[in-house]
Amino acid sequence: MSMLSARSLDAGHMKGNPVVRGIDLDVAAGEIVALLGPNGAGKTTLLETMAGLLPRLGGELSVDGTAVASADPRSAVRSGLVLVPDDRALFRKLSTEQNLKLAVRADAGRPLFGGRRRRSEAAARVAEIVDWFPSLGRRARVPAGQLSGGEQQMLAIGRALLQRPKVLLIDELSMGLAPVIVESILQVLRRVADADGTAIVLVEQHVRLALEVADRAVVLVHGDIALESGASELAADPARLERAYLGGSVAEGSDLARN
Repeated sequence: MSMLSARSLDAGHMKGNPVVRGIDLDVAAGEIVALLGPNGAGKTTLLETMAGLLPRLGGELSVDGTAVASADPRSAVRSGLVLVPDDRALFRKLSTEQNLKLAVRADAGRPLFGGRRRRSEAAARVAEIVDWFPSLGRRARVPAGQLSGGEQQMLAIGRALLQRPKVLLIDELSMGLAPVIVESILQVLRRVADADGTAIVLVEQHVRLALEVADRAVVLVHGDIALESGASELAADPARLERAYLGGSVAEGSDLARN
């Protein structure tokens, strides 16, 4: 069974005028799906709709077999779906440590840091996240607003991982970051998917780097899925990806769903 399942999902900012149309998407536990496509394709709209920040204009969404209500972020979080938005949504005046301590457990809906046992669990989880992102430990007392762009992204992802999501959505992971930083973060996400079985959907403009860690790629063009393929196959045939971006035809036998 898919960990994340979308069926005939329509998304947009105005009823009757969907930006994203009829999306069918399944993501298995431990699978990383790179959501690719040109600017304006509807990638952010799709993620925000799945996270409940925008109402669904049609279709259904479920996490681990449980339906997720439309336009209800709490329902999404309770189901185990967590979004890291493109602006990272950090509390800039609070320290790295304080940002992490504000995380909540999605499954219990209670503060992560509460009660002796839960504090112990929390400390172990924070230690695990600092192991993944060592610079967060070194910068624990530094206000989030004073962190580098890469450290802020690590903090945003670390805070999301404290919730032990079943599904992690990451929008524009590489925005403003050097490729070497992007590569290191992507490697951590690969470890998280493999170790915890987290299903991950990430929007990434560094296509080559995304395909190196992803299991599968979905290309969104003008609100439709233009191409869906194994990441390694697509990395070996960049011309196919280019044709999908440009809306051109592809070779017979390809996975092109819509043109």
